[in-house]
Amino acid sequence: MKPLSINACDVIAPNFKRRLSGVTSTIVRLVPLQAKTINILSIGGGLPPHVPKVSFMRLLTMSRRGPSGPRVWHARRNIEMIGGLFLKHVLRKHLKLLFTSASQRHHTKLTKALIRRMDRVVSTSRKTASFLERDSTVILHGIDTETFCPPPNKAEVRTTLGLPETGFLVGCYGRIRAQKGTDVFVDAMIKVVEAHHDCTGIVMGRATSKDVDYENDLKRRVKKLGLSERIRFVPEVPVWDMPSWYQCLDVYVAPQRWEGFGLTPLEAMACAVPVVATRVGAFEELVLDGVTGALIAPSDSTAMAQKLRSLLDDPYALQKASAAARAHVMAEFQIQKEAAALINVYRQMLN
Repeated sequence: MKPLSINACDVIAPNFKRRLSGVTSTIVRLVPLQAKTINILSIGGGLPPHVPKVSFMRLLTMSRRGPSGPRVWHARRNIEMIGGLFLKHVLRKHLKLLFTSASQRHHTKLTKALIRRMDRVVSTSRKTASFLERDSTVILHGIDTETFCPPPNKAEVRTTLGLPETGFLVGCYGRIRAQKGTDVFVDAMIKVVEAHHDCTGIVMGRATSKDVDYENDLKRRVKKLGLSERIRFVPEVPVWDMPSWYQCLDVYVAPQRWEGFGLTPLEAMACAVPVVATRVGAFEELVLDGVTGALIAPSDSTAMAQKLRSLLDDPYALQKASAAARAHVMAEFQIQKEAAALINVYRQMLN
């Protein structure tokens, strides 16, 4: 298929951040699927080859109007809203500006001012919508359930990743920092591995420069207890390699103290992995407490350890939660539903 020209596209989904993030993951999942139905391109760094995209130079020199009039500029960050406003009001491109908000806190004055200038706003959860000072369309994130799926052979996946073939694996993925609750996970896993000698915890992610000391303190603590092989810190991997890192797990933990939406519980559950998550972000709208896993208060490592041990101690409960997790995502959170809802918004704006 011939690549889509920028002048022929109707929707642009910018990704103005090279580092791995939830927004980048969303764009990588959605844009290729949406491109089957609507003329959409992305722009920016950190995107794999299968995502249809164009260069910044092509963006700056694109025609002022799209093939049928305006184009939709779908921003998901402040810098992308600013970019859309620059293109529209300085370079005089005919754009309709859409912003997706995932934040569950009161916005800064800058963000509020930018949001006021958007033509439409989408919220990723009902809780997110409650923090906005204008109407929005609530569209929950979805998951590619063909990519994120249970493995045919979990032991083979573990072998490929260099992980123990037997025993329990409990994972926690994402940025390593206090906001993400990495220390809470480590505290809980110290308790869990002392009771379950066949259990290993996995911390995957990257600490930015200001959080390197935080990460090193956690590693030193684990090493001092002689648990470096039982609680492993592994490097961040590209988004397209993530399914395997969920497929190898028995339980996933989302220990955040604060979160906007948080895709990782959905990605884990799609792979038939139960989730223990804190009651932040959209997690209460994603995880069914006592069915697909458990919900706990933020920063409570004792409750986290108890919930993990209750699952690991009861093979039947673990198996039941695993099946329920996959079924829940299949019923409520398939990515096709999210893509279709967004395309409906695009077409309303284009018309």
